[in-house]
Amino acid sequence: MIQVNHLTKTYRVSRRDGGLMQAIKALGKRETQEIRALDDLSFTIADGEIVGYIGPNGAGKSSTIKVLSGILVPDGGECLVNGRVPWKQRKQHVAEIGVVFGQRSQLWWDVPIVDSFDLLKDIYRVEDAVYRRNVEEMTELLDLGDLLRTPARQLSLGQRMRCEIAASLLHDPKVLFLDEPTIGLDAISKLALRSFILERNRTHGTTVLLTTHDMQDIEALASRILLIGKGKLLLDGNFDDVRAVNPSAHSLDELAADLYARYGM
Repeated sequence: MIQVNHLTKTYRVSRRDGGLMQAIKALGKRETQEIRALDDLSFTIADGEIVGYIGPNGAGKSSTIKVLSGILVPDGGECLVNGRVPWKQRKQHVAEIGVVFGQRSQLWWDVPIVDSFDLLKDIYRVEDAVYRRNVEEMTELLDLGDLLRTPARQLSLGQRMRCEIAASLLHDPKVLFLDEPTIGLDAISKLALRSFILERNRTHGTTVLLTTHDMQDIEALASRILLIGKGKLLLDGNFDDVRAVNPSAHSLDELAADLYARYGM
């Protein structure tokens, strides 16, 4: 279970105008602005749920994922994932979660995928039998095949993302955080990833928190939707609740735009 209570996180961002003189002035006195990434954020996710976490760029989605995975320490509030505080009990915590960032890689660039898998096996101390079972299962479900023998740099984006998700599940995590895993993927790759996530949830009971701008991902996968804007939770419901914002919307993209406009984002 994931419990988030009144989380806050603020970043301090430098600002200056362009030009050489402004750069020189900034050396002596730098203008900064505080950005509230998370603002009194609270929600609960039950074991085995697939939850879509949506909002425009800068809403606080990735900051939430980073707090939940133990990468960031919040300024205030409380957070428990499987009964642990992510940033205080990080070793035990990361052994029970998997994380995929669509624009970051955990695979070593110049070696075959299977070598990255072997290293992750040692890092997470996965038993041989469990490792072999998981690699065989994900090779079949994600159609990895010869990809395992190919360096990550030689894979297409869709092929690499399939390998990224497999890598995040080698140690049988209870919770999987997916931060825009289908960004830039073609339709076939998206369908393959959606099918795999649903199957993994069905067979292993894996809890999934999915952030994405693709409303079709949300419709296909999520039983529940959390809408965040300017660090605040604005809506917690199912897809029908989201559709009620504009029942006459002709597309999911139009629906998302109307949803963001309704809440002033």
